[in-house]
Amino acid sequence: MTSIFHSLLRPAFFLFPFAFFLFNFAFSAPIDAHKVMEAVYHQDSSRDSTWRAVMEVVDKKGSVRQKKFIFRKLGSLGDSKTLVRFIDPPEVRGVGLLSINYKGGSERQWMYTPAIQRIRRIAPQERSRQFLGTDFSNEDMAERALDEFDYRMINENDAMDGHKAYKIEARPVTPERSQYRLMYFWVAQEIPYVIHAEMYVDRNQITRVLHAAGLEKIAGIWVARRVEMSSPAEHTRTVLSIDDIRFNLGLKEDLFTEQALEKADAQ
Repeated sequence: MTSIFHSLLRPAFFLFPFAFFLFNFAFSAPIDAHKVMEAVYHQDSSRDSTWRAVMEVVDKKGSVRQKKFIFRKLGSLGDSKTLVRFIDPPEVRGVGLLSINYKGGSERQWMYTPAIQRIRRIAPQERSRQFLGTDFSNEDMAERALDEFDYRMINENDAMDGHKAYKIEARPVTPERSQYRLMYFWVAQEIPYVIHAEMYVDRNQITRVLHAAGLEKIAGIWVARRVEMSSPAEHTRTVLSIDDIRFNLGLKEDLFTEQALEKADAQ
């Protein structure tokens, strides 16, 4: 997963963390898994992006807690700076997560909590912890660089959610830098976008499942309006719904600093 979501998932993988993208593939030779993932990373040509979103955290009893936030990103997927700022409910308003993701080096993350007026660096051993009570981990909220993983094609003709899809295995090049031993990505054949992912702490223990839906092309860039991260063992899930997405607004570098992170009222 490319995070948040790859910007979450652009998740993630941010994640977000950890977002994911579209493209046409026409290969007669065996399909190279790394090239498929390259297309996922390179489809988004924007310099920066801003979106408003709602997280619905569903516990094992079905109770729902809602959190609203603004996500901003500067740079390309996996080589970027991202800022998540919560705006509602009041008890989390102003909480911010700054992630610096860059090629050839491990990401760095800082969290600001207004209640204690403190910025805290997230240590490597905390990357597997849940992010603010959601099903996303701190690691999921940062973007992963393309070459941080080795990719292998598992199935060139799989299917997922009505799409013909490539199933790709991803393993971290440096195992100690990820909580996951391996991940499986399903990339739609007609579009370079990860529409489904499974993350494992070992081969027999699935930790998280990500599913992207509501694909839409905005300003020439494909995005998923709805991303769900679930934790099968805990029977919980977090649904991310993106309300407003804008690209190339001219975001400045000084927005993505520890000093700016302390400005809890920034929106």
